[in-house]
Amino acid sequence: MSLPGCEPFSASGGRTGVLVVHGFTGCPQSMRPLADAFAAAGHTVELPLLPGHGTTVEDMVPTRWPDWSGAADAAYIELAGRCDRVFVAGLSMGGTLATWLAVEHPEVAGLVLVNPLLDGDAPGVSAIHDGLSGLADETVPGIGSDIAKPGVVESAYPLTPVRALLSLIEAARELAPRLADVRCPVLLCTSPQDHVVEPVSSDLLASSATGPVTRVELPDSFHVATLDHDAATIEERAVAFVAQHAAG
Repeated sequence: MSLPGCEPFSASGGRTGVLVVHGFTGCPQSMRPLADAFAAAGHTVELPLLPGHGTTVEDMVPTRWPDWSGAADAAYIELAGRCDRVFVAGLSMGGTLATWLAVEHPEVAGLVLVNPLLDGDAPGVSAIHDGLSGLADETVPGIGSDIAKPGVVESAYPLTPVRALLSLIEAARELAPRLADVRCPVLLCTSPQDHVVEPVSSDLLASSATGPVTRVELPDSFHVATLDHDAATIEERAVAFVAQHAAG
């Protein structure tokens, strides 16, 4: 059984590539409009399905950060082999993975981040981590589909795998001291009303990155802003951002 819109997406285009990465317990459906916008602009696009996602939560229970980061790294290397330059766009955990890729691969041309999880020590995140650390249960209620727009639903698991989430938080904590190694341009899109990732994660990146950071506020959207009221703004700004820095 598969979630609606869980299929990976590829588009052949020019010599500029864009790797698009979905979030925790979600699937490519949440990022498909943005991937389509990059493809319509003529870029070569890859939107993979991360390990453990897109089917049932039981498939995700045993997965951890090395599984997701390994898949993202493989997708990046494959795309970089076909393109002159590669940008990486990510939502939530996808933003964590995108930022990690920029640290691991300094040649990344730029990042488009939407409500990325980067501050693993933020008060809300720490509370979640501490609350789950001693829990025997494999899953807890889900965190998907935080969307303000009526009638729009994210294809995400109804449950959250506990130890997988702890792995993500710990990875964010390990990444935080390395954020100064983000030297590429960043388009950082943040929802002030995010009920999943505190906006201080965006603040941490903005204050730590060495490269230029352009901030975009998403006032009418919740966490999954790529499917929310501000989706068109994200798409327009992201396409313009890639055009600007690919030309540079």
